Amino acid sequence: MKTLVLVSHPQLADSTSQQFLKASLPSEGVTWEHLEDQDEFDVAQEQQQLRQADRIVLQFPLYWYAAPAGLKQWEDTVLTRTFVYGDHRYPLADKELGIVVTTGMPEQAFQRGGAEGLTLDAALAPIAALAHRAKMVWLPTFPIYQFGYLEEPEKLQLVTDYQRYLTQKQPDSLANRQDWFAQRLTGMVDRLPAEQQVTGKLIASVFDQNREHLDQLTDTLAMIKEQEDD
Repeated sequence: MKTLVLVSHPQLADSTSQQFLKASLPSEGVTWEHLEDQDEFDVAQEQQQLRQADRIVLQFPLYWYAAPAGLKQWEDTVLTRTFVYGDHRYPLADKELGIVVTTGMPEQAFQRGGAEGLTLDAALAPIAALAHRAKMVWLPTFPIYQFGYLEEPEKLQLVTDYQRYLTQKQPDSLANRQDWFAQRLTGMVDRLPAEQQVTGKLIASVFDQNREHLDQLTDTLAMIKEQEDD
């Protein structure tokens, strides 16, 4: 799967959250682009990138309940009516569109009745409408609330969750999580020093055994449910 991450931030170098996310990118399968780095968009090139991607992720901080101006400029320039739907070819159809958004307010502020007075889904509704118009698959939003207050264990968890959001097969089911971890565990073991290979392979073996036990348990529960339904 090919993932295209389009980042909009007017002061990227000064953003600790965006620098952290950039450093957390998977080693392969992901193309990363900072929109504000470009004085003028090469429309043909940008549209070609979109055609080649399987998953497109828009990443930005929430500024007054919207994305930064750089993303809006990119949308107005690159996502022309003819390209998105005007010629009825729909080149973005069935591609996945996700949002990684950072906020300065806590999660509870974006709940109904919260301090912000609207949910993140409501703030991102225009992008969701664009995905609908282009016949894209709209993924669940990946919010990062108050990055500066995260403790080290939370940041470590964020690395894994972010990488899964960019590269894991959707939906975010237990089976898809297992497949994702299994693929990466094999690669990690292969890259271990020779003296650590035995330990790494033992860990991989235990992981596989636990997956098999979980699959058996799932099958058993399914059989019990079928009997109850009868």
